Amino acid sequence: MADDMPPLAPDSLQCPVCFENFTPATINDHLDACLQESSADSSPSAGAETGPPGKRSRVSVEPINTPSSPSSMAGTQSRVFSVFQTNKEKLSVQPERSGVFTSNSPVGKGIKRVLTETKFGSAGGTEAQLSQQPKFETLPPRTLFTFDKPLAEILRPNTLEEYFGQSKVVGQQTLIRSLLDSQEIPSLILWGPPGCGKTTLAHIIASSSKKKGTARFVTLSATSTSTNEVREVIKQAQNELRLCKRKTILFIDEIHRFNKSQQDTFLPHVECGTVTLIGATTENPSFQVNAALLSRCRVLVLEKLSVEAMGLILNRAVETLEISVRGAQNSKDQDRTNESNIFIEQKALDTIAFLCDGDARIGLNSLQLAVQAQVKSTDPNQSPEILVTEEHVKEGLQRSHILYDKAGEEHYNCISALHKSMRGSHENASLYWLGRMLEGGEDPLYVARRLVRFASEDVGLADPCALPQAVSTFQACHFIGMPECEVVLAQCVVYLARAPKSVEIYKAYANVKACVRNHKGPLPSVPLHLRNAPTKLMKQLGYAKGYKYNPEFSRHVEQEYLPEELRGTDFFNWSPSNP
Repeated sequence: MADDMPPLAPDSLQCPVCFENFTPATINDHLDACLQESSADSSPSAGAETGPPGKRSRVSVEPINTPSSPSSMAGTQSRVFSVFQTNKEKLSVQPERSGVFTSNSPVGKGIKRVLTETKFGSAGGTEAQLSQQPKFETLPPRTLFTFDKPLAEILRPNTLEEYFGQSKVVGQQTLIRSLLDSQEIPSLILWGPPGCGKTTLAHIIASSSKKKGTARFVTLSATSTSTNEVREVIKQAQNELRLCKRKTILFIDEIHRFNKSQQDTFLPHVECGTVTLIGATTENPSFQVNAALLSRCRVLVLEKLSVEAMGLILNRAVETLEISVRGAQNSKDQDRTNESNIFIEQKALDTIAFLCDGDARIGLNSLQLAVQAQVKSTDPNQSPEILVTEEHVKEGLQRSHILYDKAGEEHYNCISALHKSMRGSHENASLYWLGRMLEGGEDPLYVARRLVRFASEDVGLADPCALPQAVSTFQACHFIGMPECEVVLAQCVVYLARAPKSVEIYKAYANVKACVRNHKGPLPSVPLHLRNAPTKLMKQLGYAKGYKYNPEFSRHVEQEYLPEELRGTDFFNWSPSNP
């Protein structure tokens, strides 16, 4: 059989299906088409596959009869194709390259057409297939707003030019932008608040890699993926790299949900380059990601989207959906006619941009909710004009979207800001951070406990009434609870912010702790004259001998109270280097 194969050029790769030679730039597209053609032409025999349809092999492994050696060819094909097969339906390669939505999906039930060129779990295919797929721009707005699919997912950007709000990370002339443009993608940890674009950035990387055929993209969620499934994906990545010379980019959403041992699974494979890991997390990776894995990845900090960035995202959405904006600064476009007769006030867009708290997902889905409500409440046969106003948007955003996690980093950020604002005697900032915490759902007793600590640490003896004030605040919060106790906390916060500050006690006790902890050798014993002598034996041993009872003297009593090694020590003016 080896004699029947065409000679292999130095710069060419051989297709394991048809054994033709191709250049590295074209082998991936050909392999996708060749595998699909082989799967379509093959007809499985009756009873050959008894498993459910979702677990059938993507490529038939029936023998291919050739003049050379039919049995040898069949065995070779089985061995080659087995690397593309998996026992897990959710990890199969077929859905990754299907290019269309299934009939069971919400979109497939409605119109059975593709909304975007690339989506996680349903994107890919050859360039010819992608060019034939309809884009979401071809669908009318009325049809788009009848989908159950969130608008944030439908309008997810495919290029960095459509990616707004993170210019510090992936803007022009940045290192990461240069690496992405050259397809030299390092392992990344994307850290940022919800809706800032972590998943979208990974999606853009996937789209670029698939179009250029430089890498295979696999996405998993740490909330529903087991360690065995991760190992299966890594095994596929090893086979893909060995046979097709194509890298694998593994995107793990919510990577902080993996425990330490699960994260260790990635270490050797990220180290040797088998997979390029991209993890997304809303938690501080310093605490939630293994230090060993963190050292192998570059951390990209994505900021909360600004109001200006949200405005650009919303403008792109209404422009794509052909919704006219009324009251916009550009008067040429605000009243243009469109087939859908859907209009939205500029004030409504501005309200969404301000109330979504930098979360693009909330902003786009709120826009979808407001337009959906107006579209469904009108009769499409009469083709009336649909106008989305600011009141419609506020009705869909009844609750405030405050970024605050009582168990996450924002919890500690806000309490730190409150503490430092009171220390700096800035009463307005102190009230603001208190409001941020309480409106975000913080436990008032936690805040009250921190105020008790502040009263001694930062006010101290400069205002001895500060501590009773803080303790009374804690008791009041315990008695009446929220929301009545919020004004009690506000009173205490303002009192502590206006109070004079002194850290004399705090520093003195810190010096005492350093003295005790850093003492070399056994700690000095208590002087005999300071010891209590409740028994006769203790008195015979010299306990309490020579002690001067201060109330018996009308003048100052000269007496040593520190151990002999520490006599003369002043902890209020003491430093560990010069005791």
